[in-house]
Amino acid sequence: MRIGILTGSGTYALPGIESDDEPELVQTRFGSAPVTTGRFVGVDVLHISRHRPGHELLSSQVTHQANIAALKECGAEAILSVTVCGALDASLSLGSLVVFDDLHFLTNRLPGGEICTLFTEPGEKGRGHWIYERPFSQHLREALLAGAEEAGNYAVDGGCYGHVDGPRFNTKTEIRMLQNCGVTVVSQTAGPETVLAGEAEIPYALIGYATDYANGVKAEATPVEELIRLIGASGETFASTLAAAVPKIEADKLEPVGTFFRFD
Repeated sequence: MRIGILTGSGTYALPGIESDDEPELVQTRFGSAPVTTGRFVGVDVLHISRHRPGHELLSSQVTHQANIAALKECGAEAILSVTVCGALDASLSLGSLVVFDDLHFLTNRLPGGEICTLFTEPGEKGRGHWIYERPFSQHLREALLAGAEEAGNYAVDGGCYGHVDGPRFNTKTEIRMLQNCGVTVVSQTAGPETVLAGEAEIPYALIGYATDYANGVKAEATPVEELIRLIGASGETFASTLAAAVPKIEADKLEPVGTFFRFD
């Protein structure tokens, strides 16, 4: 069993991964993606830093199609993804984890404006519709929740992840609109990942770490210094949670989320 792990801002390498190799540029029809192959807590893993070392890629430049295609090409049977995020729920304490069970990504667009899909050509073999009740793998969600508890990290069971376009942050009006839709937190990368993993029929789950309150959620804005501090702190929290969660994943419980209705 091979587990794909996608990390974001503040986590540019996977702490504890045992690998003798530098990231390999895996070529896909959507371009290349750097994948580190190794062992993590005794399990074969494939790691991608979505922003790349040094935060080379802003959220508006992340190569989502290539990342998911590369993980599929390398044999990932499941994907765990982490993201730092801004809280829209004033009762959510900063530094808390959220294991999401729903998604707000109405635009369904990639950073360049193209529709978010792996099927880009008319008549392409395998094209179809991803149909589901919830977009995240329940087994992987359970592993993340159990891993957070074992590691001593507080995690909320359920919440709606809101994908917003970057790299700018949102206005108060935009945040109020998302609050009215029931969004729990926002960040700028995981919407496309969720959809593309669904189309690739790879079970996927997402865990977030609240680093700030989004614009207008609190009377006083989160100081930028606190945001930066919490982004730095998120890496250790994610690493300890993943280290406890990954061994809890059972191969025989992995199945694609929902159904992919194909036309051929």
